[in-house]
Amino acid sequence: MNKSKDNVEPTIKDDSPFEKLQEDLLIEIFIRVPISEWEQISSVRKQWANLFRGECFWQAALNRTFPFATKTQRWIGPIRRGLNKRRFVALYISRNILRVDIDIDEMLGHISLFLKDQLQLSTTPASGVLHGTLIDQLIVCGKSKEEADELPTKIWLALLDNLEDTKHTFVVLKSIAQEYDGFLPYPYSRPIKVQWKVFEKLFVDFHDLLDHSEYCDLIGIAKKKFQTLPHLWLGY
Repeated sequence: MNKSKDNVEPTIKDDSPFEKLQEDLLIEIFIRVPISEWEQISSVRKQWANLFRGECFWQAALNRTFPFATKTQRWIGPIRRGLNKRRFVALYISRNILRVDIDIDEMLGHISLFLKDQLQLSTTPASGVLHGTLIDQLIVCGKSKEEADELPTKIWLALLDNLEDTKHTFVVLKSIAQEYDGFLPYPYSRPIKVQWKVFEKLFVDFHDLLDHSEYCDLIGIAKKKFQTLPHLWLGY
């Protein structure tokens, strides 16, 4: 949905039956089309692109796809909830990426979106600060300390697995790997599983982008963090 809609080339003639349909009927049709096709549909006509920008479409999509999602307007904590489109994306992440099968937890999707947004900034906050923010949000929304400790790790791992292999991602992962490794108090201590995943992606997915000095620096840090390293990580 991020493509420019101002240069949409009409692919349906003006005398098409679709041209005569009211917007509310178009919305009812579109929300029944597979989600994977929404981006293509939004590129057909400028009118349709505007529908996908509007709150009415995303409210209808929420009601149809996630009918049992909480409707409460109360939302506390440092991570924002956002409008209907962001709510829909958050719920989609919870169901399809985080695999929350029972009573879809919208909050987990919002936490994942927040973390992704922060990692895409030109100056990424320290990963310990981000991890502490995730825990704070979970606790303020009523999660137990055990859940608040466990769920952010699951969110981190899912997000790292789904990051695009771009130059920016490489820079972010390298920055996280090189962060100060002294003692960090709860809740800012970074889980060992998350740290392992960061180095795994650097040495496997981004190995070709590492120059010799970067590789030596990172492998030295990894040896201090972990007792043993996979053979796949070794060798420049």
